[in-house]
Amino acid sequence: MYTVNAPPDRVVAVLSADERWMTLALDLAPRGLGRTAPNPPVSCVIVQGDEVVGQGFHPRAGEPHAEVFAPHGAGAHARGATAYVTLEPCSHHGRTPPCTDALIASGVCRVVVSTLNPNPRVAGRGVQALRDAAIDVSVGILEAGATRQQAGFRSVIVRGRPWVVAKYAMTLDGKVAAVGEGNGKVSDAAARERAMVWRNELDAVAVGSGTLNMDDPALTTRGVPGGRYARAVVFDRQARSNPQAQAWRPGSVLVTAPDAAVSAFEASGITVVRAETPQSALTQLGHLGLSSMLLEGGPGLLSTLLDAGLVDEVRTFISPKLLGGGLSPLTSPDRRMNEAQELRDVTVETLGQDVLVTGLLSDIPRL
Repeated sequence: MYTVNAPPDRVVAVLSADERWMTLALDLAPRGLGRTAPNPPVSCVIVQGDEVVGQGFHPRAGEPHAEVFAPHGAGAHARGATAYVTLEPCSHHGRTPPCTDALIASGVCRVVVSTLNPNPRVAGRGVQALRDAAIDVSVGILEAGATRQQAGFRSVIVRGRPWVVAKYAMTLDGKVAAVGEGNGKVSDAAARERAMVWRNELDAVAVGSGTLNMDDPALTTRGVPGGRYARAVVFDRQARSNPQAQAWRPGSVLVTAPDAAVSAFEASGITVVRAETPQSALTQLGHLGLSSMLLEGGPGLLSTLLDAGLVDEVRTFISPKLLGGGLSPLTSPDRRMNEAQELRDVTVETLGQDVLVTGLLSDIPRL
């Protein structure tokens, strides 16, 4: 990327050819979010000259990978072309054959890889396999964007647990609810629509027992074309949640203490995770194939995971309202300002009358 001459108040960024085509690939990959775990969301674009001749993304676990769909679409036009892939292709047999084999067989002469694969079974071997086949390989094009898309996959591979995203809405004076009111709407429609998109894109949506019992949330995905339900996860150490709550459905998970009585939940087909610590709970959720989790409440659960260093990303809607008394988003002990946890890679966006602030608390795992 480079800049061109422009008026003093404007800087015009010009993408290189590789950045241009990789941007197209990165726009395509998220179509698999929430559907590919334990695999990553990956896309592949094949370019011949200045024309896209094939493209594809990994739609869900167990189905062909992007590096199979794109050459299939390109056909004979792939020979001598360049393939742009958002993650280093796998070079081993899993549920499907190696993606490197598909690229080699297609006849492409060059492969541009956004970022290396952290899976120890790949981790550079895919690039080497392509080079051994006399294919030119470039690595590191728009790497930051690719690793952000793959945060869940990378978290499970490197740390053995899902990437945890805390989401909440609060008033301008920092309140998430009025006392005793339960699920009063804080943000407006645009913010709630964005939250539904996140439920569609992340593998699980989690709440604590207090939120479940007071609000009885369905934890479904609504208003998203082609949307799917994230797996509902309820943290309840004493397993005293209402077994008839709306969140319980096939695939729902109860996270509870080792000695909790759970027969009513097991009889309903609920998956039970018994854990001594929050870290153990998240590790077991990773073993269930969950690579990302949207944490929606309440303050007690958020504080527990935050204080344990297990919240990786924060997405907060701030609504232009003043409530006065009410519930804060955290119940953590008082700290000094110099002990505050600071977000990194912060973005600020206006949604209707609300402001969305997002940022990272953890580095996205690499190799």
